[in-house]
Amino acid sequence: MERKITGIGVLAGLIAGVVAFVYARIFIEPQVARAIDYEDERSHAESMITGEHGHEHELFTRSVQENIGAGIGTVIFAVAMGAFFAVAFVVLWSYLGRHRPSTDPRFAAIGLAAAAFVAVIGVPYFVYPPNPPAVGDEDTIGARSGAYLTLTLVSVALMVAAAALYFWLADRIGGLQSGLAAAVVYLVGVTITSALLPSFAEIPGPVMDGDRIVGAGFPGQVVADFRVYAIANQVLLWTVLTAVFVALLGRMARREASRELESVGAQS
Repeated sequence: MERKITGIGVLAGLIAGVVAFVYARIFIEPQVARAIDYEDERSHAESMITGEHGHEHELFTRSVQENIGAGIGTVIFAVAMGAFFAVAFVVLWSYLGRHRPSTDPRFAAIGLAAAAFVAVIGVPYFVYPPNPPAVGDEDTIGARSGAYLTLTLVSVALMVAAAALYFWLADRIGGLQSGLAAAVVYLVGVTITSALLPSFAEIPGPVMDGDRIVGAGFPGQVVADFRVYAIANQVLLWTVLTAVFVALLGRMARREASRELESVGAQS
């Protein structure tokens, strides 16, 4: 059973990854192209001041990066999320199957997906929203990546703790009150964590030569559009992943029920 569920998660992730890549190719890549164009313009403006002309040669062309590279990366990420989601569902259902056997596994999967999205994507994206190329100081890449990873891990741990608190309180004070208590614990935890982590405001301003502007700052609209499309892409990915997972899970459950009925009929 566990292998079947894991397989369902991987397949759901694969389908979601393909859909997310198509969306990203249509909506996100144009923002990336605008950011790269700005980066070239900024380099030219800075070279007018310093007199140095640097020419960086990319290992892969933009066409390869935006098609093959982005496609492979998106699909691998989605498949990994699908596998992790399936494992989390197996753990959750092992508890619900013993303590709340009347629970519909499809509703359990939808609830798990919502909680996972908030913990893995929603909160980290809200605190550290994604940026297009040319935004961010190269010297702080390590610090930014470390802060994002720390927040993600703490967010997941707090969500697990909140879920455990919910199930522990549900039989004592009711589902609504236990849900509110779990939500408060989670929100307080991520708020404190976010406050303790460093903040980064590194959108490039105009290129200055003394008091004279020789190059424009990074276009704010590109940053805004990139962030909106990026979070929309994650919403799409998790929606498709959840929908496919729930559909395949229901199909597997019906098959298992049919086999059990056939087995009972054969024995009688």
